[in-house]
Amino acid sequence: MRDLEGRVVVVTGATSGIGRATAEALGRRGARLLLAVRSRERTEPVVAAIRSGGGEADSVELDLGELASVRRAASELLARAPRIDVLVNNAGLAGGRGTTRDGFEVTFGVNHLGPFLLTNLLLPGLVGHPSRVVNVSSKAHLNAAGVDFAAQRVPTRSRTGFPEYGVSKLCNVLFTRELARRYGDQGLHAYALHPGVIATRIWRRLPWPVRPLVMALMRSPEQGARTVLYCATAPAVAGENGEYYEREARRYPSRVAQRDDLARELWEKSAEWTGLPASAAP
Repeated sequence: MRDLEGRVVVVTGATSGIGRATAEALGRRGARLLLAVRSRERTEPVVAAIRSGGGEADSVELDLGELASVRRAASELLARAPRIDVLVNNAGLAGGRGTTRDGFEVTFGVNHLGPFLLTNLLLPGLVGHPSRVVNVSSKAHLNAAGVDFAAQRVPTRSRTGFPEYGVSKLCNVLFTRELARRYGDQGLHAYALHPGVIATRIWRRLPWPVRPLVMALMRSPEQGARTVLYCATAPAVAGENGEYYEREARRYPSRVAQRDDLARELWEKSAEWTGLPASAAP
């Protein structure tokens, strides 16, 4: 099935796991793939696999933990593709501790702030025509009672990094909600999703004795990619915007994730911290 011929899709974190499974599936359907990744070298097998199946793919370097890298990547992506049909914000981090190069709590910086800036910088290619932004969140957002904005400007406080992970995934859902509110009338549709607990490199910072035991209980990347692909391509969700999904169906996120006031506050703080105008849209 080559139903995505002529469509341009940007996927972050496509070297392995859900991102790779998503990119290869979209390539088989005829999409033109631009893979935004930390290592072009590690992405070469993915690009080769997509091309060998008759697809079109290339890569752009992107480090979501460095805002300057996000700006460079966005500029290169728009130069290559002035029109973008789908953006899949897939890359992420779990169990990390410390800060990003810009001084933000590392999980918040990589999982929310980097994708927030990337999406905003790519808006010229995403608005004015039907497009989709797919944010890979997690059911872990249910564990977050809110967003402590002061805690995002200091190193990780917990020993495991998992409370911070839950907050970052809550931010993904809130960002999706506010993105839809601001740009839905310009053709952009945003979706957040829980892909399942998937055995991917996102867990690479877990200590060795724990990591193989935990990953043995997880689903495969191909299984995890199903809901990503559903949100990115399914006609069934073309009329929906700002919603949350799991197992290829719309679900209710936490009550905190449905707070419009918190979604706006998160957007404004994120815009301030990344140097974007907070009032660029209503």
